[in-house]
Amino acid sequence: MQQKITAAITAVGASLPEFRLTNKILETMVDTSDEWIKSRTGVEERRILKGEGLGTSDMGAPAVLELCKKRGIDPLEIDLLICCTVTPDMFFPATANIICHKIGAKNAFGFDLGAACSGFLFGLTTGTAFIESGRYKKVVVVGADKMSSIVDYSDRTTCILFGDAAGAVLLEPNEEGLGLQDSLLKSDGSGAKYLHMKAGGSARPSSMETIAAKEHYIYQEGQSVFKFAVVGMADAAYELMQRNNLTGDDISWLVPHQANKRIIDATAKRMGLSPEKVMLNIHRYGNTTSGTIPLCLWDWERQLKKGDNLVLAAFGGGFTWGATYVKWAYDTN
Repeated sequence: MQQKITAAITAVGASLPEFRLTNKILETMVDTSDEWIKSRTGVEERRILKGEGLGTSDMGAPAVLELCKKRGIDPLEIDLLICCTVTPDMFFPATANIICHKIGAKNAFGFDLGAACSGFLFGLTTGTAFIESGRYKKVVVVGADKMSSIVDYSDRTTCILFGDAAGAVLLEPNEEGLGLQDSLLKSDGSGAKYLHMKAGGSARPSSMETIAAKEHYIYQEGQSVFKFAVVGMADAAYELMQRNNLTGDDISWLVPHQANKRIIDATAKRMGLSPEKVMLNIHRYGNTTSGTIPLCLWDWERQLKKGDNLVLAAFGGGFTWGATYVKWAYDTN
C-alpha cells in the first residue's frame, strides 16, 4: 500500500532590507518613546526597504533564490509560486509572476494571495493541496510585504508596529508522514471595519480627495483588533491541538505571527507552552505581515530537528486567522 503523500517544507529563505528604523529614530518623528513602544508591543526596531522603484518582489526574489541555493535546485524546477502579500508591486500583474521573472522560474505558474497577516498560513495550506494532489513536485510559498509603503509615519498608533521583509519556503512531496499535518483556518469579513486600507480598491478608487484624506494608509482600531486577535489566535491553536490529540509537551515550537508580544504570550499560555518554546523576533523586525512566520522559521532553522512538532498561528486584518500543525522534515547541518 502506497504511503499517503504529504507536503513537507524542505528549505527556507529570507530577505531583509538593510535600513533599521529604531524606536530612537521614531521618537524624533512622532510623539512616542522607546519604553512605551517596547512595553506595549515588544518592538525595538524594524527593517525598511529604501530605494526608488523597489517593491515587494525585490525582497521576495532573493528569499526564493536563497532557498533554491540551500536545496541545490534550479529555479527552473519550481512548478508553482504563491506570493502571500497585501502590498503587491502593483495591482497586476501578480507579484508572484514578477518574482518568477526575476529569478528565472520560467516553468512555474504563479499567483498572489491576500489574507493580511494570515496570508502565509493560507498560502501554505493552498500550496500543500497542490503537492498532495500529486500533480506538482516543487511549490514555493513566499510571504512578503513592504508595509512601509502603506504606513502613515505621522500616525503613532500604527507606524511603530510594521516593518518590511520576505520569507519563503519550498514544499515537496514526503512519504515519511512529515510536513503539514492539519490546518484550521478562519475568516470573518465583519472585522474589516477595524483594520483596513480605505481607498485604492474598486469600492473607493484613488482620487485627489482620497490621497488628501490619507485614505491609502493602514487604518486600525487597536483595542478592538487586540481583543479579537488574542482570542482568535489562541483559540485556533488550542483547537488544532485538541483535534490532533496534542498537549503542550508534544509541541516543540510555537511559530506565531509577530504582531504583538502580549498576543503571542496569551497564545502560548493557552497552549500550555513555556516561553522557551516560542519563536520570538518581533523586537528585531516588527510586524512584517505575511513575512513574520517564514522569517521565524528562517531564524530558527538551525535549531529545528526532523520530526519536531510545530504549531504555526496567525491573526490578520479583515479578519483572518488560523493555526497549522507541521512536522518538521529535516535536520540542518
